[in-house]
Amino acid sequence: MERKAGPFFYIFLVTFIFVVMFPFIWVFLSSIKPPSELFGAEAFNWFTDHPSLKNYASVFFDHPFLTYLKNSFIVSSVTTIYTVFIASFAAYAIARLEFRGKAVILGLVLSVSMFPQIATLSPIYIILKNLGLTNSYLGLIIPYTTITLPLSIWILVTFFKKIPHDLEEAAKIDGASLMQTYWRIIFPLAVPGIFTTAILAFIAAWNEFLYALTINTVQEYKTVPVGIAMFQGQYTIPWGEISAATVIVTIPLVIMVLIFQKRIVSGLTSGSVKE
Repeated sequence: MERKAGPFFYIFLVTFIFVVMFPFIWVFLSSIKPPSELFGAEAFNWFTDHPSLKNYASVFFDHPFLTYLKNSFIVSSVTTIYTVFIASFAAYAIARLEFRGKAVILGLVLSVSMFPQIATLSPIYIILKNLGLTNSYLGLIIPYTTITLPLSIWILVTFFKKIPHDLEEAAKIDGASLMQTYWRIIFPLAVPGIFTTAILAFIAAWNEFLYALTINTVQEYKTVPVGIAMFQGQYTIPWGEISAATVIVTIPLVIMVLIFQKRIVSGLTSGSVKE
């Protein structure tokens, strides 16, 4: 007999959702307030009597925000595609093939992701500067590998380990090569995990700030996080415009997650159930 959730559960659920969503709600409400209501005592009011979309118009007409969006989309998309492509082969080899040093390799991958960005920023910048790759898309795509590749490998290794080995044995008996086995049998089964990994890698690249701030300093190659941070007024910080830009940048990610939430949940949970 199933037990129905009591009223306290729903109260807790509503409270939890409100706490999680509160920062975004507050940013959205701030984005439609006039500048005079963002300071002083009126800044703590939830709603405004004079809502306006002026901040949203200012984001696009007073700043090269479309350029920032284009740069972030190009860098994040290319980073995601090539990172997941490489990570899928690396994860497949680690999870399915027998060779010495697999634990060491996984440890090295994890150690790379544990380094703070500020510790690796100087050598990466010097290398890119000597190669002439600063102020370019490639100059961001390369260091973004240090963020997205370890994450992608670890997620995919867990997923590949849960695919039955009998499928590979059957393919080997039929004369399939290692690559044929991967592309025709393993890859189709791994699509949910690969899809989930791609979304997480895209979000990580989209939100990255420190590398983008240091490596690309010209306006034409700045990404969205850096562009928003560079919003400046003559005498004050334009919090209304910053809030509006934050909402604009967040909405596509929220929509993407909502559209593909079933695939994301499937990819995250498929490798966690022991058969």
